[in-house]
Amino acid sequence: MEFDFAEEQPKFLMLMYGLIAFVAVVGGLLLLLDVVPAWFARRREAQLVAASASGAPLPRRTKPREGLFALFFLLPTVLLLLIGLVVPAIRTVLLSLMDAESDNWVGLANYTWLFSEDSIVRVLINTLVWVLLVPLVATSFGLIYAVLVDRVRFEAFAKSLIFLPMAISFVGASIIWKFVYAYRGEGDQIGLLNQIVVSLGGEPKQWLLESPLNTLLLIVIMVWIQAGFAMVVLSAAIKAIPADIVEAARLDGVSSWQMFRQITLPSIRPALIVVVVTITIATLKVFDIVRTSTNGNYDTSVIANEMYNQAFRYGQNGQGSALAVFLFILVIPVVIYQIRNLRQQREG
Repeated sequence: MEFDFAEEQPKFLMLMYGLIAFVAVVGGLLLLLDVVPAWFARRREAQLVAASASGAPLPRRTKPREGLFALFFLLPTVLLLLIGLVVPAIRTVLLSLMDAESDNWVGLANYTWLFSEDSIVRVLINTLVWVLLVPLVATSFGLIYAVLVDRVRFEAFAKSLIFLPMAISFVGASIIWKFVYAYRGEGDQIGLLNQIVVSLGGEPKQWLLESPLNTLLLIVIMVWIQAGFAMVVLSAAIKAIPADIVEAARLDGVSSWQMFRQITLPSIRPALIVVVVTITIATLKVFDIVRTSTNGNYDTSVIANEMYNQAFRYGQNGQGSALAVFLFILVIPVVIYQIRNLRQQREG
């Protein structure tokens, strides 16, 4: 297959125009953020010098002017949020109330379809299983890692190995684990899991074809990735526990389990909440792992993957948008809980 530059030239032109627009917008914003504050500072300095030389009272900043100054800095962010978040969200909600071609209003029919179609109910159940298991298991492993490697020899090296999966994309991690689960009929197996089963006298299996086991095996990939993140955050929280509290507990003769349950866990509770919330949001949005490993087949699909299928593969814009809105609704309580938790920490 030969590459025809002339045929692909329009795509390169679009890419070039996009890069130019990006550089122009970002460069313009950075220039404004550098020039405007400097101009206001010079103007303020000139006013102070003039007032000092004439013996007049120093000019005071007026609140309306400060408000305009703050608005100037907030305006680019507000515009970007409107263009990239608010407007698409409103449009998605409207599309979810329309038919597949987005021509006619169908009301809540697409949302009724979510809970009446058996295949979509399976998708919702799979998503629920992901959300229940991944944050709990990943945080638990991260906490165990953090406690075990705390202040031991080669701590930095051990943490680097545990955190390494976070440096791999979800697609890359899924490809790695597909080799682990690989199946090759009879004889020698190229998949690590099947080779272990064969060496123990068992029969190799096509692991990703058996439901609901395949969903659990996909969850293992997410846990493998997120456990390193949990370990880093929780390890930092453990190291932040005041040394005098730890020493006082040891002088009182508490056991290792009592130290963990009565000192470590209460002290790192805010970090635990942050880790669980962050992993929960990432799990709700999971797409790459399912898409790469099974393409959502064999009863493994989740909301994000099904949303893509309905909107872009099957041309069902209304149903795909309804799934997107439903996913957004699921994320909202988690975000609200995190905001309230952070506010309580500041007030405390």
